[in-house]
Amino acid sequence: MILESFRLDGKVAVVTGSTRGLGQAAAVALAEAGADLALIDRHRPVETHRLIEDLGRRVHLIDLDLGTATPSDLDAAIGSVVDTFGRVDILVNNAGIIRRAPLLEHSAADWDDVLAINLDAVFHLSQAAARRFVEQDGGGKIINVASMLSFQGGVRVPGYTAAKHAVAGLTKSFANELAARGVNVNAIAPGYMATDNTAQLRADAARQQSILERIPAARWGTPADLQGAFVFLASPASDYVNGAIVPVDGGWLVR
Repeated sequence: MILESFRLDGKVAVVTGSTRGLGQAAAVALAEAGADLALIDRHRPVETHRLIEDLGRRVHLIDLDLGTATPSDLDAAIGSVVDTFGRVDILVNNAGIIRRAPLLEHSAADWDDVLAINLDAVFHLSQAAARRFVEQDGGGKIINVASMLSFQGGVRVPGYTAAKHAVAGLTKSFANELAARGVNVNAIAPGYMATDNTAQLRADAARQQSILERIPAARWGTPADLQGAFVFLASPASDYVNGAIVPVDGGWLVR
């Protein structure tokens, strides 16, 4: 049955930034599909932890600030997942921050902070997970969270735009090297989502209206809108999908 190819029973997934929003939605969706979860967060994802345990799945919490973690720290985090569950099968690089400022006023500190979490951690965690994937049978899945700003330039977010363009590039680069090893690397590019990252935009009535007018679906997205895509890219149903950047945007890019 085709629906069985979307099941994740016996799989172990790692999700970064799962306290709320897109990361929480991804973690819960993967648990609903049958996976056990390791959650890498700077703050304890108490609600996400409870939601996953209520589904009867196991949870491993890793307290780690991706903005200051070293490559060795990130490798050790993936190692702890294997030590706890015996394997690792899925990595969702969701954690991200955004800093808004005009280009001429954008600080070096904001640039460094955004790239550390949105790009450097993605590379080092993906590398660490990929090493484990090729050591075990069954390959693995890496799902990066890209953005509409993986395709466009944006305004007042140079660091975020640079990082998300780079995430799209890393997705394709990793896919080229790992596809033959049974590892699928893909990305989801969310459109305008009603999350903390867009609170400032939604508070600006004129800006919010201009965004809504551009979206064919005529509404902001929600974290739940991404859950199907996360499960698909994490499951055997996507075994021949490599290097894709999948927009989940209500039609924003085609307008």
